[in-house]
Amino acid sequence: MVQLDTPVQFVKGIGPQIAKTLVEKRIAVVEDLLYHLPFRYEDRLHPRALSELKPGEMASVIAEVRGTSLLRTRTMPIFEMTVGQNLSTMKCMWFHGTYLEGKFRPGQMVALYGKVEPSRSTKAFKMIQPQFEILPEDPNDESHLLEVGRITPVYESLSGSRLASRWIRRVIYNLLEELRGQIPETLPAAMLARLGLPSREESLRAVHFPPAGTPMTQLQGFGTAAHKRLIFEELFYLECGLELKRRRLKARTGVAFEANDKVREAIRQVLPFHPTTAQKRALGEIVTDMRKPGPMRRLLQGDVGSGKTIVALQAMIVAIENGYQAALMAPTEILATQHYLGARKLLERSSKKYRLTLLTGSLDEDRKKLARRKIFHGETDLVIGTHALIEEKVDFANIGLVVVDEQHRFGVVQRFRLMKKPNAAEPDMLVMTATPIPRTLALSLYGDLDLSVLDELPPGRTPIVTRQVSDERAEDVWKLVRDQVAQGRQAYVVYPVIEGAKDDQPELDFARPDSEEADSAETVGKKTISKKAVSKKATTKKAAGKGKKAKSDDLFEKPTLKSATEMYENLRASHLHGLRMGLLHGRLDADEKEVIMRRFQRGEIDVLISTTVIEVGVDVPNASVMVIEHAERFGLAQLHQLRGRVGRGAAKSYCILMTGGKLSPHGQERLAAMVRTQNGFELAELDLQLRGPGEFFGTRQAGLPDFRVANIVRDRALLELAKEESARFVENAEATEEEKKRVWFRLREAWQRRYGLVEAG
Repeated sequence: MVQLDTPVQFVKGIGPQIAKTLVEKRIAVVEDLLYHLPFRYEDRLHPRALSELKPGEMASVIAEVRGTSLLRTRTMPIFEMTVGQNLSTMKCMWFHGTYLEGKFRPGQMVALYGKVEPSRSTKAFKMIQPQFEILPEDPNDESHLLEVGRITPVYESLSGSRLASRWIRRVIYNLLEELRGQIPETLPAAMLARLGLPSREESLRAVHFPPAGTPMTQLQGFGTAAHKRLIFEELFYLECGLELKRRRLKARTGVAFEANDKVREAIRQVLPFHPTTAQKRALGEIVTDMRKPGPMRRLLQGDVGSGKTIVALQAMIVAIENGYQAALMAPTEILATQHYLGARKLLERSSKKYRLTLLTGSLDEDRKKLARRKIFHGETDLVIGTHALIEEKVDFANIGLVVVDEQHRFGVVQRFRLMKKPNAAEPDMLVMTATPIPRTLALSLYGDLDLSVLDELPPGRTPIVTRQVSDERAEDVWKLVRDQVAQGRQAYVVYPVIEGAKDDQPELDFARPDSEEADSAETVGKKTISKKAVSKKATTKKAAGKGKKAKSDDLFEKPTLKSATEMYENLRASHLHGLRMGLLHGRLDADEKEVIMRRFQRGEIDVLISTTVIEVGVDVPNASVMVIEHAERFGLAQLHQLRGRVGRGAAKSYCILMTGGKLSPHGQERLAAMVRTQNGFELAELDLQLRGPGEFFGTRQAGLPDFRVANIVRDRALLELAKEESARFVENAEATEEEKKRVWFRLREAWQRRYGLVEAG
């Protein structure tokens, strides 16, 4: 008999070969298949009549195939099909449609879903690249009941047309029938009743095969009661796992630091200015944690220039004054060296002689050995470095506090490797980030950490004038740069690529043809399905009208990107001729980058042409201009980080967002937001909505769970609820002993198998 943990190869209609394909898609057992939910629905209970269609709407149509043809154009084959209902007809077109030849025959019934567009040649409508299914011919065929006369679920294909919606519908329908009354509940009955959520089995049935009358808007928005229950369940187990993790960490043996008058005086001596209210609050939260016997796990989150580093340094002084070592790990050598020089300068203000050590990968072997020896023998108080700190050869004598800067650059696993050094007590950990993280993302990604937020800028930070300009005004931009340099200031000019119009360069974060951003993919729920209408190098000049320039609607070509290396030579020979210029990008070795940044910091370079390697942590107070070319190609978080490189001194500063070509609505919205506000948290929320959680950091975050049902942008209210309910359950479960056992078993087995996040016992 089939159960939820039955391997998929033993399901009727699957077998070993298909099972192998499914396992590659992370569908290993029956439960995984049941949680492969529809990404949208078609109303085939009340499909639209062709005579009722309106241009611009998305519509479901069931019609008869009247005829097909394959049109050969100069650039590509186009497959055309005419469908009809009584006297009404509609054309359907697929670019590069050779694969459809012979697939349809007159008289077949097909279900179509797509955007209705007016046809230029006839009064009838057309659909470009519609999704389609050929319906069973026999109305008495059992599978016919799953295709028409109902709200029909549409699934992401598991392997081309072979394992497409029709196949998935049949397999899941049969499984649900076989498992009727046998799908165990995973949430306590009292919780379900209090929250008004349906049972698990009821929810799975209603999500896969919605009953007639279910509002289509709720279905398409994953907003039915059944959807909400399954989303809540997934987020509840995530938050339960993180809550357990946090409690278990705090139950371990840490260091109970003292914060007496001696410590407070040591902190006061190094402060360069009166701290802001936010800095005082954050330090208070950190020190409160440090005084507890369990190890601290805290995220210090602040906008660009909010003074995180000084707060972290104060925390490190607490550890050092208690007789322990402190370590600060940064993602780049430039940033590590900058932290080292900054900390040394501040600590020189103290009457005490603190011992500092720098450890980075580019140091020669003798200096590395000396640094490691000092660390091992306790001859240094504060160690600042890069990944070199987490090498096996590095052993601390008495580490009490670890600060990790720009944590998302390291990945979740690496931030705990430092904790595995052989120490009597587990050190406290403070994670810092200048990337404002929306609360919803913080709850799921950093849910095992307590949160401190710096939401206030120190005095003396000058607001940055931000302007969006088109390439046509480049002359004005370069005049501004020259004027600022003439006043003794410096400037950055940033490009999305190093050389040429390439997609695979490390600095390239958001670069893609922005004007096609809204058209190249259709986002529904949490799935993104590429449209064949926009091919890799998209598509066509019109077959008609030889020699005529193609219209933008018919020709999608990736515009040429200006690159850092080419524009360095160009500007040096033209608009910025005579200025001292430097070039910085990710393909330079560490020593070359170091030399160039040092020269810029010393004022020996007027204008630094760069890629986004200068995004994080570079501090040059004399820089007053940030020019970002192809600004539409960057995400909001990255634009905000780049803008934060200027405005660090007393001089008025400028951020110029240069754009070329047509902008998509999303692209324009991003740039308008940059001009409107300098609040990084507001920008981060918008960035998360526009780009989605997987791309929020520019690269896919290793620690972000790959949700099956939930979407943390769409489901933020349910995430908040799940966090509250998980804490309530872990603290004092309103559940029977049997229900508690089921929750812990599921957390340990099913959740661990899929997400690998939780150490439930």
